[in-house]
Amino acid sequence: MIEDRVHKLNKSSYRHGSLVLYWMQASQRTEENHAFELAKQEARELGIPCVVLFVLNGNYPSGNLRSFSFMLDGLRDMKSELEEQGMRFIVFKGDPVEIVPKVSKRCALVVTDAGYLRHQIDWRKRIAEELECPFLSVESNVVVPVKIASCKEEYSAATFRKKVMKHFADFVNDFEPMELRSRASPDEFEGATEIEEADLSDLDRSVSIISGFRGGQKEAKRKLEIFLSKNLDRFEEERNDPNSGCLSEMSPFLHFGHISPSYIASRVIDSGSKGKDAYIEELVVRRELSMNFVYYNTKYDSFEALPKWAQKTLNEHRNDKRAPSYSLSELESGETDDPYWNAAQKEMTLTGKMHGYMRMYWGKKLLEWSRDPESAIGTAIYLNDKYELDGRDPNGYAGILWCFGKHDRAWSERKIFGKVRYMNSHGLKRKFDIDSYVRRINNLSFDRK
Repeated sequence: MIEDRVHKLNKSSYRHGSLVLYWMQASQRTEENHAFELAKQEARELGIPCVVLFVLNGNYPSGNLRSFSFMLDGLRDMKSELEEQGMRFIVFKGDPVEIVPKVSKRCALVVTDAGYLRHQIDWRKRIAEELECPFLSVESNVVVPVKIASCKEEYSAATFRKKVMKHFADFVNDFEPMELRSRASPDEFEGATEIEEADLSDLDRSVSIISGFRGGQKEAKRKLEIFLSKNLDRFEEERNDPNSGCLSEMSPFLHFGHISPSYIASRVIDSGSKGKDAYIEELVVRRELSMNFVYYNTKYDSFEALPKWAQKTLNEHRNDKRAPSYSLSELESGETDDPYWNAAQKEMTLTGKMHGYMRMYWGKKLLEWSRDPESAIGTAIYLNDKYELDGRDPNGYAGILWCFGKHDRAWSERKIFGKVRYMNSHGLKRKFDIDSYVRRINNLSFDRK
């Protein structure tokens, strides 16, 4: 059913060309990649080589040395795998809107993977206007294509669940790999660079590389197998306890497209584990609800994206007194009077990840401490996108906005929060040993590279 994942972005007709170009951006892997698969199929039918292009964009929104280093781990691995398949992998540094049309001058077809954020959609739209050959976008980072799951923005997981799961069985195993032993393209690509030689000196280097946690599809699959064998059985009961260590750690790999969500879902189902349904709920229903959100709501990173009831109640409490109130510098450094919040911020700063339950508490406290809801949302997005390996992602924006009422319902009214769901430290203490969590995080060392 790969045809249900394909969108034609321009009206150009096929023309004679010396290669098929796959512009890899959101799905940075060779395995179970529907966009790459389509490019290979078309190259075989046309009898021409398939070339894979990646554009290193140093101006990627909120990109920094931490996120780029994780991404480059995967690109290095992928380069070796492509070379083993006899395929050319070319890398350019710059703006994809300028580079993709330039590289495609000799192409019969350009294929790319789908992205759902504003800048990703804009890139593809602008590139489509410049290309003289057909330009196809393929959804490969969701199990169920966004428009098939729903034709509109969904109110909550409750309204989305039945719709997306109705199509789940049709798409989870829709991938049929083909082997293409293509001759490497003899074309010269002026301006191309090598991954190992890419100049990253202009990146924000204020955020450290995460030592001991590397990217790439091989590493993603290795960690998945550990999760399946050791932690999936515990997932449903222990996932909200940050001390349990039972999470899959797949979100950074999913963000960079280092692993297919369909592959993960298939492996989880095949495991027969008692935790499989709970995990599929997170991987498919909750994660793909976030894609639905950012695709249909272009204001996904703002106060205006909240449901009307949340906007109304937060506006009614806009002038409630905030005490204490912290500066961005104090928050970023984890210098508040709340040891639990500080630990969550430190976990994110040092490890590039924050446990999901703590992230909910973290976001709620920002609303309590900021001068207004807009400031709280802005601070949450800034910190999340700067430090999280899975930042700059639909899942992140949906998760942050959930703290302010998105995909939720109204609760009992209180100061500052209005009818938005409230969380406090007593809830943490009831759920798990929060002091043990704080001790563990405070013992983490800071390893700057």
